[in-house]
Amino acid sequence: MKLHNYFRSSASFRVRIALELKGLIYEYIPVQIARGDHKKEPYAALSADHLVPLLEVNGERLSQSMAIIEYLDELHPTPALLPADALGRARVRALAQSIACEIHPLNNLRVLKYLVRDLKVEEEAKNNWYRHWCREGLEAFERQLVQLPASTYCYGNTPTLADCCLVPQIFNAARFNVNFDGLPLTMAAYDACMALSAFQKAQPSACPDSQA
Repeated sequence: MKLHNYFRSSASFRVRIALELKGLIYEYIPVQIARGDHKKEPYAALSADHLVPLLEVNGERLSQSMAIIEYLDELHPTPALLPADALGRARVRALAQSIACEIHPLNNLRVLKYLVRDLKVEEEAKNNWYRHWCREGLEAFERQLVQLPASTYCYGNTPTLADCCLVPQIFNAARFNVNFDGLPLTMAAYDACMALSAFQKAQPSACPDSQA
């Protein structure tokens, strides 16, 4: 397997976590999206959406982190990243999508660049944009956790797809000084994840293309 990704991309980070949790060996191929390499050859010829991550496996190319993780979970079902029951799977997917579909799209790099480059938004206003939408999304995430049974991680006593999404979001939020006060269940799940070697190995500072 080959994973084309960027160390700071939260979507890439999600997939790295899943690969580490499942103990799968892969080739790390960096794509420097900060300088636009995702829109240039040779990567542009591989990725139809010119985004990261991209997983090459068995002669196929797969995009979109959520689809990649579920694909890996189906091919390598142990340890499972989704519960065995339909309700549990729906709960975990809802948590994961609260981050991947609600928080992340408003705050990813191309959106932030557009705010500054095209809309001429000042740097601090851009950062306030990030902090506002991230905090609002995390508060919604916390409210979901409150309604669920007590657990070590986001859902249950083993990491799931939801944890694969939560940890990268917290990492990026910390870079923008998002306020984490009043999110006890969210941060407890994050801390539980970061005590595991799989999450530590997948984090940005452990990546070969990591930059300070």
